[in-house]
Amino acid sequence: MSYENSILNFLHQRVSFPRLVSPAPEGEQLKGILKSALRAPDHKVLRPGRYLIVESDARTKLGELFAQAAVAANPDCGEAKIEKCKKMPFRAPMILVAVSKNIDHPKVPYFEQEQCVAAGLSYILLALQAEGFGGMWRTGDMAVDSVVKRGLGISEHESLVGFLYIGTPEGDAKRIVDPVLEDSFSFWTGQ
Repeated sequence: MSYENSILNFLHQRVSFPRLVSPAPEGEQLKGILKSALRAPDHKVLRPGRYLIVESDARTKLGELFAQAAVAANPDCGEAKIEKCKKMPFRAPMILVAVSKNIDHPKVPYFEQEQCVAAGLSYILLALQAEGFGGMWRTGDMAVDSVVKRGLGISEHESLVGFLYIGTPEGDAKRIVDPVLEDSFSFWTGQ
């Protein structure tokens, strides 16, 4: 396989898409994309991830939950903040909420399980792009908010790893300057 036609070339061109519109993947295509998350490195095969798919009218309820969280965090946040929170789930036709179950295991600490779920989200982003869709992984205040977690049925010992906004990219992909490999990688020589 030549470099121009390889998986590496595809990986080197992956980008996030902040503007997403309908349609989102559905049916067997969606199942195939989601299945990719289950191939992420998973020490002891604990399957620590669970995922909530939010679409259609459930996005309105998620927006209301975000608004409740904003008011609980700051009762004086103002109407503009409340409205902004209500609109957040409408950035895309589908949102995948990724949760780490944080299973007690003597050899697999919680942080490793969270990394497994995060790797799974990365695989989903790649699968989305391979199928002609796009995604945007978001965290922020809502990912650590107790009101949001409780409203989504996420228990206290579980972690919300992120919100993956999913849909069809609108507009051109953003251009990213090629990174300089040496800025991030070096050889350790033991000294």
